[in-house]
Amino acid sequence: MAPYFEPYSEYLADRGYSQVSYWKKTFFISEFSRWLGMKRIAANAIVAEHKEVFLRYSATRRTPKGGQRGALDGITSWLQHKGVIDGKVAAPTKPSSIEAILQEYVVWSREERGLAPNTGENYAGYVRRVLSNIRGTKELRLADVKASQITDYLRRNAPRDRTFSNAKNTVSALRSFFRFARHRDYIQTDLAAAVPSVAGWSMASIPRAMPADCVRRLLRESKTWRNPVGLRNRAILLLLARLGLRAGEIVHLELDDIDWSHGWLKVHGKGRQERPLPLPHDVGEAIASYLKNGRPESTCRRAFLRSRAPFDGLKTHSDICQIVRRAIEQAGLELDFTGSHQLRHALAVDMLRQGISLTEIGQVLRHRHPDTTRRYAKVDIEGLREVALPWPGALP
Repeated sequence: MAPYFEPYSEYLADRGYSQVSYWKKTFFISEFSRWLGMKRIAANAIVAEHKEVFLRYSATRRTPKGGQRGALDGITSWLQHKGVIDGKVAAPTKPSSIEAILQEYVVWSREERGLAPNTGENYAGYVRRVLSNIRGTKELRLADVKASQITDYLRRNAPRDRTFSNAKNTVSALRSFFRFARHRDYIQTDLAAAVPSVAGWSMASIPRAMPADCVRRLLRESKTWRNPVGLRNRAILLLLARLGLRAGEIVHLELDDIDWSHGWLKVHGKGRQERPLPLPHDVGEAIASYLKNGRPESTCRRAFLRSRAPFDGLKTHSDICQIVRRAIEQAGLELDFTGSHQLRHALAVDMLRQGISLTEIGQVLRHRHPDTTRRYAKVDIEGLREVALPWPGALP
């Protein structure tokens, strides 16, 4: 593999790896190269089994260290991308029939139904969990799944240690998957129609908004974060608190979405909708400070990147939730909930208390249905007092 070391080192440098990280990776890869030479295996003949055999061989010679498997995965993925080795190197085992169908479903949901990639993956995860529970230790054929098994699973699991939204997502995922399976002739019965609904009541929950004083304290403390990670986190917190962006919208925000001359940014929202939003001065200042002084050099066009190599964009909404959780801890706040959505709720509650109508709040938060905005009426205590009937008799 010696001819590939120099171009691979340039690739690692472009990805933002330090010199120390480079030497650690290449030292282990050079050992792999020598082992391949000893076994007379050419670079273009590498398969997944060779990596596993070498890792076992290396473990007998010295204590295994973290990152060794990642180093091998990195070089083999790069060789695969360059066309040196077969694409099957990353797939040592053939997926089961159910898993292959689920992978096909994810592609179908994206290309045929227009679902976001993350939505298709999440739906596949719900379906995988249900089918694994039904299958047990036996091999399951999709054509053998019965409506009674689906109903029994939901009856046993939906009410137990599950939120209503989780159960609702499970039902939606099952119906979507079984429509696909019927369309592709994997099943002959309409199992989608047999999936029961989960009992739930609209407007039953109360928005979990971060208290206004906590939001102010969090943003005030973030002004003192001057390192690259702190600059990134402050910009993200302001996008959540000032514009009410969802975590996924921040993840997918790109450099080209920010129009500095006109003072607005383009938000990629739910349902693949794109909406321009005004860019407040403090939010724009925080983003510009991060881009100038904190953002690592990278070819990635995402606005917010990882703080450690490889310097790619943030992946999912959970990355934003982790940033908010750590920011809350760093600010010394003690809250029951640490998710990112509570800052979006806090913005809605603050606008409501300032007398802004629910219609206008829905437009700012980009709600597609008025019912989504009406739930904030529950936290308008002053407005509720005006319409509340007097308590009959003496107060308890």
